[in-house]
Amino acid sequence: MKRLKHAHTKVAALLAGAMLLSGVLSGCGGLPSSNGEEPTHLNFGCYSYSDSLDPITTVNSSWAGMRYGILECLFRFDSQVVAQPWLCDTYEHSDDYTTWTLHIREGVQFSNGNPVTPSAVQAAFERLYAETDADRGGTGNSNPEIYLPEPALTADDEAGTLTVVCQRPTGNLPGILAYPYFSVIDVSVVEQSIVSTGPYKLDSMQAGVGAELSRNEYYWNGEVPYDTVSILFIEDSSTKAMALQSGDVDLVENITTASDLEKLEADNRFYVSTAAGVRTGNSYMNFNGPLGNAALRQAILMALDHETMCNVTVAGMYTPGFAALPSSLAYNYDQLTNPYPYDVEKAKETLDEAGIVDTDGDGIRELDGENIDLVYLAYTSRNLNDFAQAIALQLEEIGIGVTLNVSDYDTITALQNAGEFDLVTANTTTVGTGDPQDFLSYWYSGNSGSYGYYHNEQYDACFEELEVTTDQDRRLELITQMQQILIDDAATIIHGYYNSRMISWVDRVTGAEIATIDYYWLTSEIAPVVEESGDA
Repeated sequence: MKRLKHAHTKVAALLAGAMLLSGVLSGCGGLPSSNGEEPTHLNFGCYSYSDSLDPITTVNSSWAGMRYGILECLFRFDSQVVAQPWLCDTYEHSDDYTTWTLHIREGVQFSNGNPVTPSAVQAAFERLYAETDADRGGTGNSNPEIYLPEPALTADDEAGTLTVVCQRPTGNLPGILAYPYFSVIDVSVVEQSIVSTGPYKLDSMQAGVGAELSRNEYYWNGEVPYDTVSILFIEDSSTKAMALQSGDVDLVENITTASDLEKLEADNRFYVSTAAGVRTGNSYMNFNGPLGNAALRQAILMALDHETMCNVTVAGMYTPGFAALPSSLAYNYDQLTNPYPYDVEKAKETLDEAGIVDTDGDGIRELDGENIDLVYLAYTSRNLNDFAQAIALQLEEIGIGVTLNVSDYDTITALQNAGEFDLVTANTTTVGTGDPQDFLSYWYSGNSGSYGYYHNEQYDACFEELEVTTDQDRRLELITQMQQILIDDAATIIHGYYNSRMISWVDRVTGAEIATIDYYWLTSEIAPVVEESGDA
């Protein structure tokens, strides 16, 4: 009972903060409804990945702005993760896929009423590259270059087109331009607010508390269901579940506590939408430390019981697997082989044969005369801290020490970027641009600094060919080969493949489906349930 009381107190405190943010406690009234009826309002509980919504700040700030229904791109992914025209309605490209002419949809306005013209799109893209380039004085931490080396842009407002000239053949430009980095924002007001074209606009935001949104009266793609939305930032999964069950929020994303999810799925008051996983949970290894030793990496993989961790530790929220790309995707998972299956005795034998032994009897093996004590960074989202804790215990059984640092995403990211880790957890959308090339680039030596400094010449050669190859059969061959190289090198710990969820009150909310690729949380499809009126 004490635990329940404590959790309820946490929910109440968070809601009070959100109410203060929205002005409820100060007596502010709501916006008039779009149809003249009583104003509609949604309370949405979610994990906060960023205190910013500016696409230049970090990858998570761009995702947050899109997830909240504020930011939009020229293209948008459908349920099959195929990029479809959105703010761009038609396009054509040269035979070599280097020059693309994009027609900007006519009549679209930003949420402040300013027109979305080709020049406005060009300005948004040019700002993205300039403000993330340290050589030009940029301070943003986003990295659009990893997806699209800065192209030459020419806007023709009279024709309504933006011409994009790529530095290399780019067959997947629509998918790249659907990525949240490339959100179209109104640069003319960026010093005051982040303004885009989504169904909702940002009114206020308070770090660690929440955000207040209101209907975009200029929205181009149909009616906006809610007049106002309160987003409540809830880091703890059980607290988020309790906020939903108590009725304090109408909708939440990704309950990751197994017992809480089971209760919600069994309760017919709630609808649980689940999307088949395109996310890989993994831990990157830092090759500039003890994990540069191949035998140590191999032994670590053999010491880990992924079946139990996926099916018991996180209660089936992940599907176990050993490849970088999820088994549900069409990238030849069944043709790959795993040379390091779970075998604790084989793991110990591998370490012994490599001379990685415990010479002083303290229970910890030594490498190069030093006790092995791996610094393991994990953040509290999507069960990654659960995996890290379970892995630390299993490594202890084979004489590998682990110092576990569980913290918030921004703290872990800063330490990761500084290279201050041996292992660091991640949960990543593997087809973020509709294609796995960008995810696989994390192990390319030209990009791998933040991901563990991995370097394999064969892998690099495959990736460099993949960058310029448009033939789909050859791309599949290269992607398959690259996966096997990572497996053979014991280059990363694969936890499994994560399924995303959205959970809502059945009698309050309709259309609350989680997208296959989870850039889209608040959409114009999510709407209040309309009560049927009886006869007088």
